[in-house]
Parts: sequence; structure tokens; C-alpha cells
Amino acid sequence: MKPVISVCYNFMMRTQGYLFIAGILLLTPGCASLSGQSEPDLPRPVQIAFTQVKEAIDTYKGQPATFGGKVLGARRLKEGTRIEILQLPLTSSSQPTTDLNKSQGRFVALQKQFLDPATIPPGTFVTITGEVAGSLTMPLDETEYTYPLLYITNLRVWAEDDEDPPRIRRPIGPSPYWGPHWSPYWSPWPYW
Repeated sequence: MKPVISVCYNFMMRTQGYLFIAGILLLTPGCASLSGQSEPDLPRPVQIAFTQVKEAIDTYKGQPATFGGKVLGARRLKEGTRIEILQLPLTSSSQPTTDLNKSQGRFVALQKQFLDPATIPPGTFVTITGEVAGSLTMPLDETEYTYPLLYITNLRVWAEDDEDPPRIRRPIGPSPYWGPHWSPYWSPWPYW
């Protein structure tokens, strides 16, 4: 009986090997044809720095920009909701930093659709993508301040728990009791 099982086992292993090689050969030409295609060169959007816009607002009028910061106040007007924001540098994940000393000024963002000012109370951290629309001069304490104006196309509100660092979990893996030899039901293939 043992020689018959050995022949069946060898036949099955050989068949599986041939099927594996055939599968690899069928997939290889598909991969080769995809790698031969060249991707079109798409223009990457240029990230405009806040200081550039602040220094020459009219030069960047109509161009897309992404700024972030801390909300200082929001007010509902006839033309939309006006949000005054203390600009803060963005991290690689487009989240504004919390260090207020790195601020380069203030800007105003205008949401034309209805936005309840209560949803973005002062102290909320936001990232705004929009179109540079010019400037707006408003009083700031006892002086007049010229704010860059941004029409909002995308508003991202950052929650307080977004700032928490990721938790590191203990790895799950091999241990002294891990493996096929510790199972009472394990035995090498074929099962006879």
C-alpha cells in the first residue's frame, strides 16, 4: 500500500508544480506589457507658500492654494461664512502644526455655501483648499490689516484626537508554543 500512496503523492506534487509554472508564465506577459507603457507627464500642482501670496496677492489671484491654521473667529454674512484664521505651517499629512510661534500671519477664507459658524468655533484647527481671491482689509486691534482672501473649495476640520500619536501594539508572532508541532491534530501531509 505504501508504494501506491507514494506514487499518488509524487504525481500530485508534480501536477501542482506544473500548474504553478504555467500560472507564472501566463501572468508574466501581462506584467511586461504594462511596464512597457509610459505614463503621460501630468503637470503637478505647485504648492504656493503663504508668504508668497501675502507679499504679492494680485500675482496669485485665481490660483489654487492650500493653507492651514487655527480659527480665530467665524461670522455669517450675506455672501457666505467668513472665517478668520491664524496661518500655521502644514505637516506632510496637511495637518496644521500646533506651534503658534511658527505663524506667518492671518488670512480670511470665505465659504459661499451655508456653513454654521458654531461648527468651527475659535481654537479649531483647519486645512483649507481654495482659490486665491484677492485681499481684504479689516481692523485688527488699533491698526488696519490686509488679509489674503481664499474662496473655499474644501474645508478639513481636525479633531483633537487626530493629534494623538499612533499606538504601538505588541507584535504577534512566533513564540515557544507556536507552530505545527504543538497542535494535537497536526501531522505531515498526506494524511494516512
